[in-house]
Amino acid sequence: MNPLRLYSLVLGGSGILFAAYMLLRRKPKSFDDLERERRAWLDQVGRITDGTVIDVQEMVLENQKPATLLIFQYDVAGVSYEASQDVTYLRQRINLQSCRLGLPTSVRYDPQNPGNSIVVSERWMGLRQ
Repeated sequence: MNPLRLYSLVLGGSGILFAAYMLLRRKPKSFDDLERERRAWLDQVGRITDGTVIDVQEMVLENQKPATLLIFQYDVAGVSYEASQDVTYLRQRINLQSCRLGLPTSVRYDPQNPGNSIVVSERWMGLRQ
């Protein structure tokens, strides 16, 4: 075989493999997609306990959209947890003005990792009005 032809076949095959890799590789998920999947998973397997809303905060970071955080506290097996949930994309489901200090709420948490928790999702609402 002619070396020039061999090099062109190798180069062409490498180009085809690279193009196939670029088309078929798994795209990295955005933070919003990961958070949506986490909420859906906790909707399915999470256990529910009582908690309390501590605060609602608007955070504005440089060069980013403002985020609304719902800060809450709950107890699981004698251990007290304090967590926050970004409810920026769930604002239409909750009334932030009614979320006051001491508002009782239900918290859905992961039994294997109780620090992983939510108060509101697309299909579930733990806030008590």
